[in-house]
Amino acid sequence: MAHVFIIGATGGVGQRLIPLLQDRGHTVSGLHRKPEQADDLRAKGVTPVAGDLMQMDEAAMTAALKGADVVVFSAGAAGSGQDRATVIDGDGPIKMLAAARANGIRRLLVVSVFPEAGRTQDLGAGFEHYMTQKKRADVAIAASDLDWVLLRPGTLKDDDGDGHVTLGRAIAYGDVARGHVAGVLAELVDAPGIRQEALELTDGDMPLPQAVAAMVR
Repeated sequence: MAHVFIIGATGGVGQRLIPLLQDRGHTVSGLHRKPEQADDLRAKGVTPVAGDLMQMDEAAMTAALKGADVVVFSAGAAGSGQDRATVIDGDGPIKMLAAARANGIRRLLVVSVFPEAGRTQDLGAGFEHYMTQKKRADVAIAASDLDWVLLRPGTLKDDDGDGHVTLGRAIAYGDVARGHVAGVLAELVDAPGIRQEALELTDGDMPLPQAVAAMVR
């Protein structure tokens, strides 16, 4: 079983991912920013690791990831400003990549963004900046020789979902439950044959485990 480190453990995807990983027998550590979040993570059986992505450099990230076998990056600035988007959505995965290399960690699962997100709307300069930062991080991850997967969900809905998804290398844009994102991440932890892939995800008709299994080349 693996030791999985979640960056974004207190978020909507991360909180749903924790029990899925534990049910599979994995141990979980999670990054948290606020002191009170440590007790909540500990109560869920997660080893809390304090750290603020706005402040952490590569050395701090390297120390945080020590002992992990798999790293999941599901954090995001969530529309809290361009400076935060630059550091969290852009710099964050890049620092994670360097820290993974320093620790000899090969398996990286990164929640990115669907390329067509917001294309039919004028969501402003802040959203365009966010998309640019996500792309910058994706390019850095994809240029590495590690066993990465970029998971690109459609518009996130705050529910668990019904367990049926559409997953592919290029699919039609749509909504997706946060629970489905967590479910796919949990399956990917146990699917090392899926590597160096960028996968798009929406709600759909295929049972989630079957959809992930279909991505093995």
